Amino acid sequence: MTPNLDLAPIGNCSISALIDREGRYVWACAPRVDGDPVFSALMDGSDPEHGFWDIELDGQASVEQAYVRNTPVLRTVLTAEDGASVEIIDFAPRHPKHSRTYRPLAFGRIVRPLSGAPRIRVRLRPSAAWGARRAACTHGSNHIRYLCTDVTFRLTTDCPVSHILNERVFRLEGAKAFFFGPDEGYDQDVGPGVSAVLDRTVAYWQDWVRTLYLPLDYQEAVIRAAITLKLCAYEETGAIVAAMTTSVPEFPESGRNWDYRYCWIRDAYYVVRALNRLGAVDLLENYLGYLRNLVDASAGGHVQPVYGVGLEEDIDERITETVEGYRGMKPVRIGNQAREHLQHDVYGQIVLPLVQAFYDQRLLRPGTIDDFHALEKVGDRAFAMHDQVDAGLWEFRTIARVHTYSSVMCWAACDRLAKAADHMGLGERAAFWNDRATIIRERIEHEAFLPDEGRFAASFGNRELDASLLQMTDLGFLDARDPRQVATFDAIERDLKKGPYLFRYVEPDDFGEPETAFNFCTFWFIEALHQNGRDAEAREIFEEMLSRRTHAGLLSEDLSLGDKELWGNYPQTYSLVGIINCAVLLSRSWTDAR
Repeated sequence: MTPNLDLAPIGNCSISALIDREGRYVWACAPRVDGDPVFSALMDGSDPEHGFWDIELDGQASVEQAYVRNTPVLRTVLTAEDGASVEIIDFAPRHPKHSRTYRPLAFGRIVRPLSGAPRIRVRLRPSAAWGARRAACTHGSNHIRYLCTDVTFRLTTDCPVSHILNERVFRLEGAKAFFFGPDEGYDQDVGPGVSAVLDRTVAYWQDWVRTLYLPLDYQEAVIRAAITLKLCAYEETGAIVAAMTTSVPEFPESGRNWDYRYCWIRDAYYVVRALNRLGAVDLLENYLGYLRNLVDASAGGHVQPVYGVGLEEDIDERITETVEGYRGMKPVRIGNQAREHLQHDVYGQIVLPLVQAFYDQRLLRPGTIDDFHALEKVGDRAFAMHDQVDAGLWEFRTIARVHTYSSVMCWAACDRLAKAADHMGLGERAAFWNDRATIIRERIEHEAFLPDEGRFAASFGNRELDASLLQMTDLGFLDARDPRQVATFDAIERDLKKGPYLFRYVEPDDFGEPETAFNFCTFWFIEALHQNGRDAEAREIFEEMLSRRTHAGLLSEDLSLGDKELWGNYPQTYSLVGIINCAVLLSRSWTDAR
């Protein structure tokens, strides 16, 4: 079976997994999302010997798969040629317990016969040492221990253990439950226990979705995007990862294979901003705690663009040879060199979410004067770096320029600090930050503007375009109808739009010319069309993008122009943010439903 990205994630904000259309676990890392893969088949060719967990139905003829409504609980139905069928329910437990949230490092699985006399085979083959070998195991009367690299998992089940150890085909005459989790005793009947946890997990997610403020239109797409963004949060620290995978290339044999299982300040900023539109204050508040820890650690100095989910600075990049790579395409990277980069937009992306705490009365921990003064140190850094070269938001590895987007983000940091100071009655500080914002604005308008074309360039003193210039309106730097922004939008539409999709840029970079459209940029373009009063075109492209989602309702990072296949890491938080933002902008008002 050739690996593809038509995968459905499950998770509980502690652990996550990707399951293919056949109900097979093909990717999951432990003990954290950036850890060693327990299931590595996605990165190990078309017929891996280990790194998966499947349930085969003898004589299988068809499969159906969908989520339980408004949850990340996955239901797969396998049907055989003779009409026998089984139902597989997959989930990661999450529900209130003892005044806390129960979210163990565990997966639950229930298999039930639906019709006929189905015969199944269970193959559970976790990986160890980054897919280099099958995890060793020991067993007891109703459990099997799997010695993975950084964690020992225990499978507790009411299925005969020998059936699993010997991968024996057997008749499924009643429901069987599997709890694949911590190496500790399971202190209740596994069947009723797993079923009860499933019911509580479904209830948790459906209750959470009820708290969201949804647009009138596109609700199914928005709900699925919001749930998946929450799955990309590591709740213990508040970190939000860019994607669940590593090294899915941006296009075939491109070498653009990156590890996205870390917390980018930029990506997380866009995530909490989108979820804030839906009223999901829980993720916002948790992430603000993560940011405050980064602010304290930086002490007004350099901030990396990306950190480990446990606030680790050291996520140095290396290449592993123990797996073949997605469809055999190497390299497979662990860690990300971007942690070494200068990307000055991060200072704005720290300030913008944190200033909300000075306004938002919903928060359990409102912002304090001490928080404001700590944040001013980040503003000092933004002002110092606004006209310095960096790698830019696209993380060029060999190209250093003063990127316009980075400078605008530094302006936004100073501008928002001025507004927050004014809100808090700190008149002197408001004037101070307004003066700094004015200095940065004048520098951008002088250095990045091209008078002969009436538009902005992507970097100071150059003429190239990139899609991030569309964000100047979103950040409040320019009105959408400002002639300079209109000219910039027109140039982007002319040079970066290919069919209905948008490229980040088209000039060659460290790896040559880009060949795939960047999904988040297409959503930026949709937003810009709306801002320019072209809603019919915006809706047409938005619905085209919705049609490119996987059966799970999700998108990866990139889209090929020819066969419209998804490429890049998955599920990509940027792309899911785009779904939410555009749905909110393009939906009819709730008053239209009256």
